[in-house]
Amino acid sequence: MTLFDSLILGIIEGITEFLPISSTGHLIVASEFLGLEQTNINKAFEVIIQFAAILAVILSYPSKFTFSHINLWTKVLIAFLPIAIIGFIFSKQVKELFSIEIVAWMFIIGGIVFLIVEKFYDEKATHTLDVENITYKQATWIGFAQIFALIPGTSRAGSSIIGAMLVGLNRKTSAEFSFLLAFPVMCATTAYDLLKHHDEILVGGNFLNLATGFVVSFIIAFLAIKLFLKFLENFTFVAFGIYRIVFGILLLIIF
Repeated sequence: MTLFDSLILGIIEGITEFLPISSTGHLIVASEFLGLEQTNINKAFEVIIQFAAILAVILSYPSKFTFSHINLWTKVLIAFLPIAIIGFIFSKQVKELFSIEIVAWMFIIGGIVFLIVEKFYDEKATHTLDVENITYKQATWIGFAQIFALIPGTSRAGSSIIGAMLVGLNRKTSAEFSFLLAFPVMCATTAYDLLKHHDEILVGGNFLNLATGFVVSFIIAFLAIKLFLKFLENFTFVAFGIYRIVFGILLLIIF
């Protein structure tokens, strides 16, 4: 991996982490185009720059990361547990799913799901307009929906947002809860990969590449969060559904 590669991957990660279009799927595809093998060190690099994007959540919502919001974070933890448990039990099986073909089909399927949900979704009928008002039952269902994100190309943000919309959250609140839910998910994933690959990551050129990708990912992700929320003030997720389908079809054609 070169410095240029880490820069490109950092930009892609920053843009896609919080959008319902699968950051992991885009990183896999980008790695293919850049000619990067899915080695342990490259996989760990991708996870760690994802963590940089997650730190952008803290900068975007500093007031939420206080003890006064312990009730909210209890719900976030509840939503985190399903993917943590299933991901731990089936970690080997999940790693075997990392391929362009699977990513492509999950892009398409996810896009169709978004279009179907938006077809019948009525935001005026939603009853949860703030993340602080999410119930424990809603958090639980969102957590189960997020399990689908273990399949590459599905999108962690996408699955959690769909789950949130289906249990009564409006679009903006669904996105914001997804942002917060990303924090424990990526903290756990990053901590695991750091322990597993710390010797490879912190050696010479690897550290420089990591630092470059980390900083770029953090800055771009912070901007993406702001722009995404602005987008949701006036538009639906239909555009993302169409993008997923088109991108998935292109991947099947190219690869």
